[in-house]
Amino acid sequence: MNVESPTQIEPARIDAPAGDLPDLVAEIAAKAEGLGRALHPQTALHLASLVRLMNTYYSNLIEGHRTRPRDIERALAGERDDDQRDLMAEAAAHYRVQEAIDRAAVDGELPDPADPNFILRLHRDFYADASIDMLTGRGGERSFVMTPGEWRSRAEHDVQIGRHIPPSSARVADFMSYFFSRFAFEPKDGMRMTAVGAGKAKRILALATAHHRFNWIHPFPDGNGRVSRLMSHAMALKAGIGAHGLWSVSRGLARGLGPGDAGRTEYRKYMAAADAPRQGDRDGRGNLSEAHLVGFAEWFLKVCLDQISYMSSLFELDTLSKRIERHVLITDGLSPESNWLLQEALIRGEFERGAAPRLTGLPERSARRVLKELTDAGLLASDTPKGPVSLRFPSDTQDTLFPKLFA
Repeated sequence: MNVESPTQIEPARIDAPAGDLPDLVAEIAAKAEGLGRALHPQTALHLASLVRLMNTYYSNLIEGHRTRPRDIERALAGERDDDQRDLMAEAAAHYRVQEAIDRAAVDGELPDPADPNFILRLHRDFYADASIDMLTGRGGERSFVMTPGEWRSRAEHDVQIGRHIPPSSARVADFMSYFFSRFAFEPKDGMRMTAVGAGKAKRILALATAHHRFNWIHPFPDGNGRVSRLMSHAMALKAGIGAHGLWSVSRGLARGLGPGDAGRTEYRKYMAAADAPRQGDRDGRGNLSEAHLVGFAEWFLKVCLDQISYMSSLFELDTLSKRIERHVLITDGLSPESNWLLQEALIRGEFERGAAPRLTGLPERSARRVLKELTDAGLLASDTPKGPVSLRFPSDTQDTLFPKLFA
């Protein structure tokens, strides 16, 4: 085989799933369909904003950067600390790119996540406001400035990741074209015999193996991990298991399935194992190990299932209602009547400001004061100064409303 042939990523997919894989795929599809079903769409929309915050936090954590949720919120508001300016810029960029993915999915305009043009756009948008320091890399003895939205293409972009040597930069474009031919959800002419296509089960399986094979190609000088997680998020939405943005894989990849430090090393361990070449005549027919790809896919899909199950328990309507009630009880500055306004927003999605007296049972002036307490705390907000208010989930509510969501 030509060392630089794009078929080196084979096996790209698992065409005859066995063992735990069929059951995992079926359970993921069922649980994702149920996630958030009882929530009002407006409430789910604002919970998805919290999930983007969480995903940004964990994606940064995978890269070795611990950016507090509050700092991510500040970054989104345009604030920057001199000592972590670049980290805050990365956090804001990740959130906004994922927000654009979620919005495109809601509008029915999400492109094929495996399309090279979409992937290039993810990279370009992520680094759109990056500083020169963020874009500067080193290849051998020379430094270079990365161009956002461009593949590796020069000799100084060639890299080695642990024991794995990705394809040479001159061949990346060909590898990514082949990647598209194998992982397209919406195949173009000439792809139909090899691409994933429209089957839900096939798409869920492809979500796992595409994540690895993308990183194996390592198409960009930097930012591959972030782009691969954003691509996987888009694939989950396109596969019909994204649950309107109410879960995302980054938290699971960062935490793993095992306890503590053991779990936190699983992602890199399984990724490295799936880099292995074919291990003999019984290990598939491709260049890479089929057995290790199956092992990675099983782990990856178990992580997905774990996260969907966790978010389902967190966002269960009755449970969330009780946590909101407790948050009011233990939070200084919130009147007991605040609970009735928050519960109304949870169930109904939004309510007119003039309804506050009826909902709280208080005189108009007192009801306005309670409403102001909640808007000042960021728990209720509206798109216009006098418009209806809906529930929000600022990061300082996480300990009571969403325990263990962040590390």
